[in-house]
Amino acid sequence: QVQLLESGGGLVQPGGSLRLSCAASGRIWSISAVAWYRQAPGKERELVARINSGGGTNYPDSVKGRFTISRDNGMNTVSLQMNSLKAEDTAIYYCNADVRSSLRDPYHNYWGQGTQVTVSS
Repeated sequence: QVQLLESGGGLVQPGGSLRLSCAASGRIWSISAVAWYRQAPGKERELVARINSGGGTNYPDSVKGRFTISRDNGMNTVSLQMNSLKAEDTAIYYCNADVRSSLRDPYHNYWGQGTQVTVSS
C-alpha cells in the first residue's frame, strides 16, 4: 500500500509563511498528479494547488501568486510554499496523489491524514 504523510502545519500570523510537505511511501512505481486540498470548518474541501508529472501547475484564484507547489520526484515528496497567509487560509490541508504500485497496476488515488494550518494574530 501507499501512505501519504503531511507535515509543516502550524500557527502563523497573517502575512506570514508556511511550507507544507507531503511524503509518499510504500509500494511506489510512479506518481502522476499530486494536489493539495484544504477544508475549513463548515466548508467543502477545495483544491488549492496541483502539479502533474511534467511539472505543470494550476491554482485557484484565491491562492494564485501566494502559493507555490513543487515536487521532488526522486524523493517522492511534494511541497506547498504558502506566503502572505490570510485568516481565510485557515483549514486542514490534505495531500492527494495518483500512485501506481507497479508497471502492471493502474493508478490509484490516495489521501493523507491532513495537517492543520491556522492563520491568526
